[in-house]
Amino acid sequence: MPSNWESLDAPLRESVQHNVEIYERVRPALKLVTRDVLLTLRGMLKDSEVTPLFVTGRTKTVESFKEKISRTEEPLEPGGRRLLKFPDPFRTLNDMVGIRVITKLPAENAVVANIIKRQRQVFDCRGDREKDIGSIESGTYGYSSRHLILRTIQNEAVKEYQQVFNPDVQPNGSYFFECQIRTIFAHAWSEIEHDIRFKAEDPRAWTPHFDRQFTATAAMLETVETAFADLHERYEEVRSYWDMDGEGAAPLTPNRIRDVWRTLLPHVDRKVDDDWGWAAELLAAHGLNQTMQLAGLLNANRITEVRKALDHRYSPGPDRLLDDLLLWQYGTSHVDLTAEASDVVPHPRRDSLLRRLRQIERYRMTNK
Repeated sequence: MPSNWESLDAPLRESVQHNVEIYERVRPALKLVTRDVLLTLRGMLKDSEVTPLFVTGRTKTVESFKEKISRTEEPLEPGGRRLLKFPDPFRTLNDMVGIRVITKLPAENAVVANIIKRQRQVFDCRGDREKDIGSIESGTYGYSSRHLILRTIQNEAVKEYQQVFNPDVQPNGSYFFECQIRTIFAHAWSEIEHDIRFKAEDPRAWTPHFDRQFTATAAMLETVETAFADLHERYEEVRSYWDMDGEGAAPLTPNRIRDVWRTLLPHVDRKVDDDWGWAAELLAAHGLNQTMQLAGLLNANRITEVRKALDHRYSPGPDRLLDDLLLWQYGTSHVDLTAEASDVVPHPRRDSLLRRLRQIERYRMTNK
């Protein structure tokens, strides 16, 4: 399969070659533009609320420029000659200078884009779109990437480039370039896909099975991204429980206890969605009335020890497990505060708590 350049007829080749020669001449100055906007964006994002994994930049190679501007379109009239898709590349191409901002999670893409777009004194955003090779609407898969088209404002490196490009025109420091924002997963997928699909040494070395494999890996990566996003969201929620200036001080209402429990111990839940007032009463008996206190009680190591000590015949639900954790933590105090009075007959809860407390004490004695 011939390249775009090899498919051109003589007149179109002449036009393309003319622009390629110009590009060869101005590219060193354009590389300085790339360096300038790259450093500007790195500084812009360095101390922001989102720190990207890395920010890279590249100036399109001469060969890549040549191949891209050799693309053609259907003729305006049937039977006519094909036309160049980019007859005036220096006016219409925005990707000769390209910046990539690589993030960890999909939600960070929007944050980074907004940070950049707010810097209106440096860049004027002239385009912002989600590029998804494999449209969500059509139910297919591909990599997602946020694409910004930015215009520099009174940029000195751009003015020097413009002087090289055309010394007869007053430079204005305005230049359009592309900034792609994507996750590390999307970045890895697109790099490999681009190398195989578009940069393969022999375009004939292709099979439809490759398309199927790329689609499958894109689907898997989307699943992984979603899992990491959910994990990060849960982490942020759990971390907030330990902030006494925020969520950590939130009062332990029955619904609050239920939500905290389901976040920390989603695998230990009640079979019915009922009232958690019983939990609020147990905790309040020990003066536990803040979210941070419940989070501290539901310590993973403590839960493991309680399970070993009591050797539950059946996996306990939240009501039994919370009761046992409080018994482990407060001992006879928990019995006196939550069980029947010792002179009440019968006293099944007191008997059960005392029996379990003896198990805990034996376990502690044998595991010192």
